[in-house]
Amino acid sequence: MSTPPARWTKRTLAAQAMGTTDPATRAVVPPIHVSTTYLRDPDNAYSSGYVYGRPDNATVREAEAVIAMLEEAPSALLFGSGMAAATAVFMALSPGDHVVAPRVMYWALRSWLMTEATRWGLEVDFVETDDLDALRAAVRPGRTKLVWLETPSNPLWTITDIAAAAEIAHAAGARLAVDSTCASPIHTRPLSLGADVVMHAATKILNGHTDVVAGALAGRVQDEFWARIVSIRKAGGAILGPFEAFLLLRGLRTLPLRAAAQARTAQALAERLSGHAHVARVLYPGLPQHPGHDVAARQMEGGFGYMLSIQVSGGEAAAIAAAARVGLWKRATSLGGVESLIEHRASIEGAGTPCPPDLLRLSAGIEDPDDLFTDLDEALRAAHA
Repeated sequence: MSTPPARWTKRTLAAQAMGTTDPATRAVVPPIHVSTTYLRDPDNAYSSGYVYGRPDNATVREAEAVIAMLEEAPSALLFGSGMAAATAVFMALSPGDHVVAPRVMYWALRSWLMTEATRWGLEVDFVETDDLDALRAAVRPGRTKLVWLETPSNPLWTITDIAAAAEIAHAAGARLAVDSTCASPIHTRPLSLGADVVMHAATKILNGHTDVVAGALAGRVQDEFWARIVSIRKAGGAILGPFEAFLLLRGLRTLPLRAAAQARTAQALAERLSGHAHVARVLYPGLPQHPGHDVAARQMEGGFGYMLSIQVSGGEAAAIAAAARVGLWKRATSLGGVESLIEHRASIEGAGTPCPPDLLRLSAGIEDPDDLFTDLDEALRAAHA
C-alpha cells in the first residue's frame, strides 16, 4: 500500500480506503485475501511479509490502515469482536495489577471485569470517572496499571475529561485506555488527548451496516505493552476474518458521512424530545443542560455522537410499552447502524444494572429525523393513552 499524500483529508482518505487498489487487475476495490498460508522463498524466508493466516491477513491490514489513519495512530489491530479487542488490553496486564474502570459502561465488559478479570488476577475498582476527584482517589500510584474510560458512556452518555484523566493516570504510572465506540474517530480522537490506547466495537458505527462483528484497537506508541497485545491476538487467534474485514473496509469508506449525519439526527431528536410531555429526561451530551456538555464541547468535534437515551414519564411499564409501539424504530440490541434502534436497556442487563428502569436507549440512524420523531412521539402517546 503506497503512502497517500499528506494534503488529503481524512474524509478523502477514508472514501478511497487510503488509495488501495488491486495491482493485478487495477480494480478500485481491493480483493478479499482468504488464503491461510503463503509460499516461502527458496532460502526459507517470507519476503511477502505473510506467513500464516492466524496472526496476519492482507485484507485485515487494509482496514487497519484506515482506522490507524482516522485515529492518528502508528498502528491498529482488528479483532473478531469488540469484546476480544477490549479484553486483550486487560490480558496484556499481569496478575495482581490494579485497574480502574467506570461504574457505568458497556455491560458485557463490566461483567467480564467482575468475573473473568478477577480470576485472571486483576484487581478492579469501579468509579464515576467523570468525577475527577473520585478518579484521582481511586488510582493507586505504583499499583494501578490501567485506567479504562468509556466516553460517552453507555447508556447514560456520561462524559469523562480524557486529557485530565490521562494526566491522573500517567502521574500514577498507569496507562489510559478509552472505549470510544459511541464517539467514533470522527467526533473524538482520544490518542491526541493523551490516551495510550483507544478501543472501538467496530461492529457499531465503524462498520455501520449491522452485518459485521468486529473490534479494533489503536495504540499511541508501539511499545512493549502494545507488543503484548499483538502477541495475545496472535496466540489466541482473535484476528478478524478476511470477509468481515472487507465489509468493515466498505463501511469505513462512508464513516465520515454517516457519523456526521447520525450525530445531527441525534441532536435534533434530543432537542425535540426535551420538551415532550411524556419524556421525563433526555440524556445526550449535545444538550446544554447535560452535566458533561462543556467537557464534550471541548473534546468532541463536529457533533456529539449518534446515541441518546430518554427516561419515560410513567416509569418502567410506560417505557416498555412505548418501545413495543414503535413502527419505524427497530426493537433490537446493538447500535451505530444506518437503521435506528430502540431498546429497554435494563431488561437486557438484568439484575445489578445501574441503568434506570424507565430508560430507553436510542441509536440514531440515517432515516429522516422527522419520521423518527413522529414514530417515537406516536409510540409515547399510545403508551400513555
